[in-house]
Amino acid sequence: MGILERSDTGAVARLTMNAPERLNALSDEMLAALQTEFDALRDDRTIRAVVLSGSGKAFCAGHDLKQMTAGRQSEDGGKAYFQDLFSRCAQMMLTIQSLPQPVIAQVHGIATAAGCQLVATCDLAVAAETTRFGVNGVNIGLFCSTPMVALSRNIPRKQAFEMLTTGDFITAERAAELGLINRAVPEMLLEHEAQSLAEQLAEKLGSAVKIGKEAFYQQLDMPIEQAYAHTGEVMAQNMMHRDTEEGISAFIEKRTPNWEQ
Repeated sequence: MGILERSDTGAVARLTMNAPERLNALSDEMLAALQTEFDALRDDRTIRAVVLSGSGKAFCAGHDLKQMTAGRQSEDGGKAYFQDLFSRCAQMMLTIQSLPQPVIAQVHGIATAAGCQLVATCDLAVAAETTRFGVNGVNIGLFCSTPMVALSRNIPRKQAFEMLTTGDFITAERAAELGLINRAVPEMLLEHEAQSLAEQLAEKLGSAVKIGKEAFYQQLDMPIEQAYAHTGEVMAQNMMHRDTEEGISAFIEKRTPNWEQ
C-alpha cells in the first residue's frame, strides 16, 4: 500500500491519503504523491470527477510537524527548507483548482491547518457530521498564513479571522453554515454521498465543466464589469462546441444527448 492510493470507478477517480499513523499529514512524501497524481489527472480524459479522502481516524492534520522540526537542522535554521515546503504545498493546492475535473473533499475526523486548507481548496466538500475543522497553528506559535489564503476565500472574513486567531475548532454543522463545506452527513453515509455527488458531476459534458471551472476561478478576482465581459466571451466559445449544440438540441427534442466527449 502506498502513501496515496487511487481507485477509479467509471469516470470517477478516488484518491485516498494513506498515512493513518500520521493522520495523513502533508509530509514531503504526501505532497509529492498528491502533486504527481493531480498532474496525471489533468491529462486523463477518462476521468470527469475526483474524490479526495483520508484513511484512518482523520482526513488530514496539516503539515508534518516532526518533519518540519527536522528541517531546522540546516545552517540557515531551515528557512530555505520552509520556503520550499510552503511553495510546494501552494503549487499542489493551485493544481487542484486548475484541473479540468471537479475535486470533492470527503472529510472525516479532523481537518486542521493545511488539512483545513486542503478542504477549502477543493471545489466541493462533503463531511461527516462529527468532523471538526480548525486552523490551529496559532496555538503552537505558528500562524496559519498559507491556510488563511484558501480559508478566507471560502468563508466571511471575520469568521476566518476568528478561527485563525483563536485556534478553536468548528463543527461540521458550522462549517456548512459558513460555506467551508457543501454539506454534513451521517458518517455511515459519507462515502456514499461523496461518490454520488462525484457521479452526478461525471455525467455532465466534460468540456463544459472544464470551461466553467476555469472561468469560475478566473472571474472571482475580477471587477464585476470585467467578469461579465470575460464570462460572456467564455459562453460564446462554449456555444461553438459541437457537443453543446447537441445538448441544446437534445433538450429541445426531449431526448438524451449524444455527446462525443
